[in-house]
Amino acid sequence: MTASLSFLHSAFPSTQQLLLRPQLNGLTSSPRPSLVVEAKAKTRREDRTARHIRIRKKVVEGTPERPRLCVFRSNKHLYVQVIDDSKMHTLASASTMQKLISEEFDYSCGPTIDVAKKVGEVIAKSCLEKGITKVAFDRGGYPYHGRVEALAEAAREHGLQF
Repeated sequence: MTASLSFLHSAFPSTQQLLLRPQLNGLTSSPRPSLVVEAKAKTRREDRTARHIRIRKKVVEGTPERPRLCVFRSNKHLYVQVIDDSKMHTLASASTMQKLISEEFDYSCGPTIDVAKKVGEVIAKSCLEKGITKVAFDRGGYPYHGRVEALAEAAREHGLQF
């Protein structure tokens, strides 16, 4: 087995070679601090939450007159809440886990654009029943594309104003 790993000896210097330092006038040189470069290994979730926090600081805040329509998108489900941030109170909610939506659509790999449109319709009807007509749309750090866009357009079509 040592014969098959002999190439490693030439690739990696021995510990004696690592400890030798050049000597200048009989003095050993001081060790230099090594520069360690590490990549920022962020996950997609961390990037999304950073975008969400950045957006929430600048633009979107739910008030009693104009609550925040918050979207959360997972691989299997889609969740929407209408939140009054001043009272920290959820005024209305809809998701793909509700029987009204889950029984109508038979999807196995996650919500599609058609399912997102239905969720947008349900949240709009729920808000209009409670007297909420204007909302501030919070896309939750997700791109305004695909399911998020379909949900927003369906909510607009059924009477919510963004």
